[in-house]
Amino acid sequence: MYPKIKNYILGLLLLPTLSWAQETKEISLKDAVNYALENQADAKKAKLQIENSEYLIQEARAGALPNLSANGSITYNPLLQETAIPAGDFPGMPPSDEPFLLLAMGQKWNSVAGLSLTQNIFDQTVFTGLKAAKTTREFYQINAQLTEEQVIERVATAYYNVFVQKEKLETIDSSYANVSKSRDIIKSLFDNGLAKEIDLDRVNVQLMNLSTNRQQLINEVKVKENSLKFYMGMPIAQPIELVDNEFSADAILLSDEVDVENRTEMKVKKKQEELLVLQKEARKAAYYPTLSLTAGYNYMGQGERFPIGSGLDNGVYWSDFSSVSLNLKVPIFSGFANKARVSQADVELRTLQEDIKNTELSLDLEYQNAKSQIENNLIAVDNQQENVNLAQKVVNNTQNNYRLGLATLTDLLEAQNALVDAKNNYSNVVLEYKLAEVQLMKSKGELNTLK
Repeated sequence: MYPKIKNYILGLLLLPTLSWAQETKEISLKDAVNYALENQADAKKAKLQIENSEYLIQEARAGALPNLSANGSITYNPLLQETAIPAGDFPGMPPSDEPFLLLAMGQKWNSVAGLSLTQNIFDQTVFTGLKAAKTTREFYQINAQLTEEQVIERVATAYYNVFVQKEKLETIDSSYANVSKSRDIIKSLFDNGLAKEIDLDRVNVQLMNLSTNRQQLINEVKVKENSLKFYMGMPIAQPIELVDNEFSADAILLSDEVDVENRTEMKVKKKQEELLVLQKEARKAAYYPTLSLTAGYNYMGQGERFPIGSGLDNGVYWSDFSSVSLNLKVPIFSGFANKARVSQADVELRTLQEDIKNTELSLDLEYQNAKSQIENNLIAVDNQQENVNLAQKVVNNTQNNYRLGLATLTDLLEAQNALVDAKNNYSNVVLEYKLAEVQLMKSKGELNTLK
């Protein structure tokens, strides 16, 4: 009985999970984008980088705050160091053959406990580092926006790819239904001796080809859906259904130029430039003097016995001492190491500035190409829509003529194949248009409007 009870309990535990996994989610493009921004790994990591930048600021700020530390030690000296002092230095001492007196310095036991305080008064490196940390936070915030846009681009592209495969699947299903009707008519005619067996066979071959194509499209839809769920950060086992009103080609108002400075990629580059400027300043700070304040207070016990818990009556003497220091350090010569570091930072900065110029050209090229693709694809969509309408008209006329005996079965099958091709070509050009639309939104810095 025990295994049965165990399996029963396990089934109860798994039941909610299985029920959830079978529940189909209907998602629009906006739903897919927002889900990805909350669950996709890259989006999460970008948020963690922003969180980490706060800790970088705290670390940099610590250099401007006082540092306080406690210290303590216990030392046992089995053999005390002796110091040789000329005997003549001690008048009144009895004459001795020895020219030196050996005096033991210190005590067998020493214990010290104290506090140390250090405060930077002027250190250009610390001040520059604090500026850099705050700029780093701004960099990660902008970089998170760029990551969001990249996630949106991938999700939108994957979403439209699923749509076009489903459109093609619907086209095959529709064609299969029409050919099935024709097959039923031919079979009826064949059963009554009014049609040839070869005609029935040809229609069955056509149905088999459509069935094979349909199965391939079903698999392709599944693959594209899995890719979409991956880019969304959604469990692959979760069934989804896309909203049907997302797949259309609408005219877009296009301008001749675009402000590339508004692109997140440019903002990231500009913020990197600020960081490299601060890096150069930080390396120049090595030429500046530094001024700091140090203070310490200590309490020391020494004697012949273990000092902790012992006092003067046990031969242990306790005393305290303290010090306050103002420390100035002026760099004079570092073997040209500082100069080399500053030059390296300058080269990095100039390299990035060249990269910024190239990025400006690249972003402008991206917009112009996206605009051209939109214009060309919109024309292709209109042409292909007319082609679908014409192909449908040919199919309708051919079906009527076939029923009247004015068209052959070959004419009918060719017309139906042409309609399938026309609808698939229409789906392809609409997909190309939607992908170009995504690229246009990206080039204009408007991908966030899909959220």
